[in-house]
Amino acid sequence: MPDLNLRGGTVVTADGTFDADVAIRDGRIAAVGTTVPDDGAEAVDVRGLLVMPGFIDAHTHMDMPFGGTITADDWDSGTAAAVAGGTTTIVDFALQDEGRSLGDAIDIWQGKAFGKTHIDYGLHVAICDLTDAVKAEIPSLPERGVCTVKVFMAYKGTSLFMPDEDLFEILQISRDAGVLVMVHAENGDVIAKLQQQALARGDVDPIWHARTRPEGVEAEATARAIRLAEIAGAPLAVVHVTCADAADQIRRAHARGVTVHGETCPQYLVLSEDDLARPDFDGAKYVCSPPLRDASNQEPLWRRLHNGDLVLVGSDHCAFDFAGQKEMGRGDFTKIPNGMPGVEERAALLWTNGVRTGRISPERFVAVLSTNQAHVHGLAPRKGLIAPGAEADIVVWDPDQASTITHANRHGGNDYSPYEGHRLVGGPERVYVRGVLAFHDGEVVAPPGSGRFVPRALASPGRAVAA
Repeated sequence: MPDLNLRGGTVVTADGTFDADVAIRDGRIAAVGTTVPDDGAEAVDVRGLLVMPGFIDAHTHMDMPFGGTITADDWDSGTAAAVAGGTTTIVDFALQDEGRSLGDAIDIWQGKAFGKTHIDYGLHVAICDLTDAVKAEIPSLPERGVCTVKVFMAYKGTSLFMPDEDLFEILQISRDAGVLVMVHAENGDVIAKLQQQALARGDVDPIWHARTRPEGVEAEATARAIRLAEIAGAPLAVVHVTCADAADQIRRAHARGVTVHGETCPQYLVLSEDDLARPDFDGAKYVCSPPLRDASNQEPLWRRLHNGDLVLVGSDHCAFDFAGQKEMGRGDFTKIPNGMPGVEERAALLWTNGVRTGRISPERFVAVLSTNQAHVHGLAPRKGLIAPGAEADIVVWDPDQASTITHANRHGGNDYSPYEGHRLVGGPERVYVRGVLAFHDGEVVAPPGSGRFVPRALASPGRAVAA
C-alpha cells in the first residue's frame, strides 16, 4: 500500500471542519494536522477540496432475486457505481431461503460477492423463515461478522412477510445477542387488500403502486414496530422512511427515550409520487417500496435529518432494467419489480439538494453518510472517521464539481437512471479504499475483487449517534 500525504485540504467530519493534512501509512490514517511529516510519502495536492471519511451505504441489494427476476447490478457493476459516488463500504442484504439457515444465506451472498467487489462490504441477513433452528442461530451471527437482521412487515403472501409475534420474538432474541433489528415498516395486510381492490376495479397503472401503499400504512407500521421494540427493550432501525407521519413516529419515540435509528433515502428527498404518473408506462421506472410520496413530505424529511430524528441516508439501491424487468408489470402494477438505482447518486444528490441549499450542514452530510452509518452498523471505529488508527477510506470531494446525470455517464449495470437530467454541484474527485486509489477523475480504477468482507460487531446496539 502506498504511503500518502494529502496536502492542503479541508477536513470535514461529523464533529467539525478544519484545515489539515492527512497522512496515510499502511492503509490507515497515521496523522491529521498541520505538521504531518513527509517520511518519503507521496504528496497529493488537495487544495480547494474537502477531505471526508469514505461514505458507507448500509442499504443495498446487489444480485438479489425479487418478484421472479434478479436485480440488474451484480457485485461488480454495483460496487463500481458505489465507489464512483464516493462510497467505500456497503452493507448488503443476504436473503434467507425457506427451509435454509441464516448461515446458508451468508454463504450464498459471499459467493455472489467473491472476486467482484471494488470496495469493502458487510452483510445483513433478512429473516424469511423463522423456525426454531433459526431462532437458535441468531445469537451466533456476530461470530460470522453479521450484527444486523432485517424483518419485512410488508409483502404479504411472500416469504418476506413477518407477522407481529415473530417480529417481537426476533427483537427479544436479538436484544440479548447484541444484534440490531432493522424493519421495513408497512402494513402488509392493508396493502394486500388495497391492491386486490385496485386490480378488481381495473386500476393497473404504476401510480397505483403508491395509491395502494398510502402514507398511513407506513406510519402505522412504524409506530407498531417501535412499540414492539419498546416492549421488548430492544433497539430498532427503521429503514427508508418516506413521509412526515412516519418520521413523526420516530420523533415521538425519541421523546420517550426509545432507541430508534431512522433512515431515509435520496429518492424520497428529491423525487415524488408525480414521477409514478409519467405517461407511456415510464412511471414504472419509479416503483420502489415504500413508494415515492407527495412532494409535501420532502421538507419535513429534510428537517428531521437536520435535527437528528433521522440519522442515516442509505440508497436502497435495487436496480432493475426497464426493458424486460419493469415491463413485467404492464397491465398489473403489482408485477413491477420494486426498486431503483441510487448508490452512485446518493451523496451528490444530498450535497446538491441539502448542503448547497442550507438544509443540512457539511458536518451533518458526513454524519448521515458515514459516521452514523459506522456507529449504527458496527463498523466504528474502523471506518467512518478521519482519525489516527482508522482505515484510510477517504473521499476527496470537490464541492463545486458540476455535472448532469445521464444514463450514459453512470457506472451501474441497469438501462436507465431515474435521475436523468438532474443537475449536480459537488462530487468525488478521488476516492481511496484502505489508502489505495479506487476512483479518480471520473474513472473506477480499483479492480474487481479488491474489496474485502468486513466483519461487524456492535459494542452497544443502542449507542448514540450524531444528533
